[in-house]
Amino acid sequence: GTEKIEMLTAKIEKAVAEIAALTDRIQELDEDVGRWEKDTKAATEVREKEAADYMATSLDFGESLDALDGAILVLKKKSANLPQAQEALLQVQALKLVPESSKQALVAFLQQAQPAVEEMPDEMLSYQAPEAYGYEFQSGGVVDMLEKLKDQFAKQK
Repeated sequence: GTEKIEMLTAKIEKAVAEIAALTDRIQELDEDVGRWEKDTKAATEVREKEAADYMATSLDFGESLDALDGAILVLKKKSANLPQAQEALLQVQALKLVPESSKQALVAFLQQAQPAVEEMPDEMLSYQAPEAYGYEFQSGGVVDMLEKLKDQFAKQK
């Protein structure tokens, strides 16, 4: 009898030790699962933010390409009216993706624009009219710059 009791007591102690070890392992695994769930949630948030950033950037590129197309079209028409050309260039200048150097070039070009006859003071109207074909199309460099921006944006989109 005593021998059997000692043997069963030893088995019980061994089982209790095994239970304690397995309980510790379960706790470790639960902690791992909790960390993985946090990591998954954080990664999902990052991906959602990146997706939103991508969509916003893609939309910016689309709007930029549309504005560039419009400005190039207006400027390539050598008979384009000045207010329409100025409006198209102001739209391009306002785009977030246009580099600062290009914006400055657009400002400089817009500042060169001739005032409309209605805006001139009367004494300027008394000057002799320029010869025919005296005005040359001055926006070629701006068109080139806009086309380069368009190519750049199309590649990045």
